[in-house]
Amino acid sequence: MPPVLPSHGQYDLIVIGGGSGGLACAKEAVQLGAKVAVLDYVTPSPRGSVWGLGGTCVNVGCIPKKLMHQASLLGEAIIDSKAYGWVLPEANAIKHDWQVLREAVQNHIKSVNWVTRVQLRDKKIDYYNGHGQFVDLHTVKVVVKTGKEHTLTASHFVIAVGGRPRYPDIPGALEYGITSDDIFSLENSPGRTLVIGAGYIGLECAGFLNGLGYDATVMVRSVPLRGFDQQMAGIITDEMMSKGVNFLMKCIPLSVEKKNDGKLLVSWTNITDQSTHSDVFDTVLFAVGRRALTKELCVESAGVKTVPESGKIFAENEQTNVKHIYAVGDVLHEKPELTPVAIQAGKLLAQRLFSNSNEQMDYETVATTVFTPLEYGTVGISEEVAIKRYGEDNIEVFHAFYKPTEFSVPQRNVKNCYTKVISKRKDPQKVLGMHFVGPQAGEVIQGFAAAMKCGLTMKQLQSTVGIHPTVAEEFTRIYITKRSGVDPNPQSCCS
Repeated sequence: MPPVLPSHGQYDLIVIGGGSGGLACAKEAVQLGAKVAVLDYVTPSPRGSVWGLGGTCVNVGCIPKKLMHQASLLGEAIIDSKAYGWVLPEANAIKHDWQVLREAVQNHIKSVNWVTRVQLRDKKIDYYNGHGQFVDLHTVKVVVKTGKEHTLTASHFVIAVGGRPRYPDIPGALEYGITSDDIFSLENSPGRTLVIGAGYIGLECAGFLNGLGYDATVMVRSVPLRGFDQQMAGIITDEMMSKGVNFLMKCIPLSVEKKNDGKLLVSWTNITDQSTHSDVFDTVLFAVGRRALTKELCVESAGVKTVPESGKIFAENEQTNVKHIYAVGDVLHEKPELTPVAIQAGKLLAQRLFSNSNEQMDYETVATTVFTPLEYGTVGISEEVAIKRYGEDNIEVFHAFYKPTEFSVPQRNVKNCYTKVISKRKDPQKVLGMHFVGPQAGEVIQGFAAAMKCGLTMKQLQSTVGIHPTVAEEFTRIYITKRSGVDPNPQSCCS
């Protein structure tokens, strides 16, 4: 479907970046009567991976990750089903086909790409599939795939270019490593995989690869899930180790070398004792952070200031230091890098620009879930932040282990099913943070996020009648505090 591209033109809004936040802003703006253009271009990864319109989430992020996570969970369900009476072939006869999963995931992504293109056409948003760069305060140039250059001007700009994975500065990283840009479209099965980095992307990838039957090792420089509640991070790590994921703690990579047989020899240092080690892997996946794509955008030509270390943009209420230039999504400095955050911020920004709204984005109390084999859902602040912000004597930490009913028949490990609520200590004990490790954590935490937005207190939470038997009801049953020293392990499922 070739887009209709004007050779030049004046727009009310030009959105640079066709991901979730940029598209949400563009679609909201055009509904409010604005004339809008969207620019989007994907530079191939070092391995050559490219994708269509929709940004990181649709193509190489949330969507393919969740699908592969689901594939992994189905493998666990097959094992569990025998205890529930299902007669299955012998375990060694049950195999997973990477190519079938890859094709199914990529077909779904392409269908979303197509629908997104159709939406832009139907809403009469001009779409430029090309690389855009600022020329001056009100002008961008865009070079489309055919090589043709267009010069566009606008009253307002929204920078929504997101980011791309970083590679460490070590020999062989760019030549032989992959990132989350590549794993979901990998032609051949990844085999024995080393994941370097223990943020949520690294742990999620290691988790689903392990669940699909591949040997997975995670190399951790500092701590797993830095920035998350560290007790919960420890529980997640323990659960992954119990499922067979290997962890190399306090280690940094030195080099990646390709052997004659095509396998990858990785060398690393243990920073605790300075010892060096090496091992052979089929795939090395780097998950060591992301960089904003502002340099490629030449934002300095428009006077937009960025954070030197990350290239991200510091903005107040999405407005950069240049009055008519805004930013949403992962390109923002010290804001949650989450698709729903970008979408909400983009919509609200368009309403302020074109509908006289004054509603601002609330970046606090945003729920998220880490889709590790046993999921971790959280909303609000961590225990560490609560102590730092309010003082240990001024907060109360309620916690409980629990036993999901569905885990009982197959006798699955329940030692890491855990929930925690952090509140102010004084009445009415306003809830500050909620943390949940267990099955369907994302579905559980979403509803409680709405309650927290409404000012949830412990009295309200504890007076809520739960739905039985569910894992979500564990939040309503919670009453033991860490301060009390009482054993938080469950005594009975129904009392």
